[in-house]
Amino acid sequence: MTQTTSDRLFTADRIKTVLLIWFHTVICCVSLAHLAGAKDVAAFHIFYDPARLPGAVIAVAAFALVSTAFGFARFSFGYLVGFYFYTMISGYLWLNAFSDLDYNHALSGLSAAVSAVALLCPALFIVSPLHQVYAMSSRAFDRLLVLILLLAVAIIAAGALYNFRLVGIDNIYDFRNTLEAPALVGYALSITSSALLPFAFAGFIARKAYLRAGIALLLLLLVYPITLSKLVLLAPFWLVAILLLSKVFRIRTTVVMSVLAPLLIGLLLHLAFPVQTKLYFALVNFRLVSIPSNSLDVYNDFFSRHDPTWFCQISILKRIMTCPYHEPLWTVMEKAYDLGNLNASLFATEGVASVGVLWAPLAALACGLVFALGNRLSAGLPPRFILLSGAVLLPILLNVPLSIVLNTHGAALLFLLWYITPRGIFEQDDAVAAGDRTPRAAENT
Repeated sequence: MTQTTSDRLFTADRIKTVLLIWFHTVICCVSLAHLAGAKDVAAFHIFYDPARLPGAVIAVAAFALVSTAFGFARFSFGYLVGFYFYTMISGYLWLNAFSDLDYNHALSGLSAAVSAVALLCPALFIVSPLHQVYAMSSRAFDRLLVLILLLAVAIIAAGALYNFRLVGIDNIYDFRNTLEAPALVGYALSITSSALLPFAFAGFIARKAYLRAGIALLLLLLVYPITLSKLVLLAPFWLVAILLLSKVFRIRTTVVMSVLAPLLIGLLLHLAFPVQTKLYFALVNFRLVSIPSNSLDVYNDFFSRHDPTWFCQISILKRIMTCPYHEPLWTVMEKAYDLGNLNASLFATEGVASVGVLWAPLAALACGLVFALGNRLSAGLPPRFILLSGAVLLPILLNVPLSIVLNTHGAALLFLLWYITPRGIFEQDDAVAAGDRTPRAAENT
């Protein structure tokens, strides 16, 4: 009895995926090593010492074995998020070997690696669909996409009444702390830019309504003068880049290339033209990859000497429990380290800050189950649709606690929209283009 390609354990595609991730891990570490020599980076405790290189290589190489799971897991939202977290933890294990901060680095590194595994297990492998109690009709879905555009226009207009400044990216911090708007408007702008407009863009692309997809990108760009957020400014270009990558590569390769390509470009440009490409290197290699890993280093240091929050940083819990910190965590960290409002991912906030390094893997497991729920609610949707609609949330998840991403940035709303989106309205070619030559293969690729 012959064995089909899909039944074989080690296929060429799976091996290529794992090898590509290993190459990505190497590039990530090389980028961090070069970043350590950049001006003002020492303030972030980012260093490189050749004498400590063997320990760093052993730690990162051992953790890189985890990447094998990405070669076997089906694509899902958890796969997408999991790879970005894999990159962040790899970066932390590298920085951990050279950090000058005084805490138990061996214990914290082990905790971070175990936490990553605890999150990836449900996020990668719980993908079974939930039965749709309600699904929109094709016409209702198209109307929903248009309604999102109209709602975005109203929210942007409301935000512009309070703030609207055309400011260069180098000068945003001179004005951002002066921005004032009602909390409701701020939440609406955040949800619109992080979840609603990317969902509309993905929907219009899937429905081949390219003009309306362009309008969604334009509206997303208009949020920048109101919020002065670098992420919002780059989000339209990010979505277009992800779309183009998904047209060229298979879906799992696209996920890896979405980080590897800009990281590698930044490294090569830095090596060839360090002065002329300083801004790109700072935005991509430093801000996208280094800062999330570095934040975990800083949080480990702070909470090795301070009480955990026991989740009191979550506003609804803060009202009913005693909290040792009366200010938001990012403000506490800014006062302690003078690095700005240092927000951090779920590994640092729901993990280290909330329960300490020993119990952090359990917190990561719970967060992994949240992503598993997102997998189940989006199961059956075309991979490219999930990829595009969730793309803007990826850098946010690297820098913001999961509890805030779910509410303030609209991830919970996006999960709901995925659940009620009708599966039958997408052309079969959408799934095929995102994965393989057959719909079944596309689902698993």
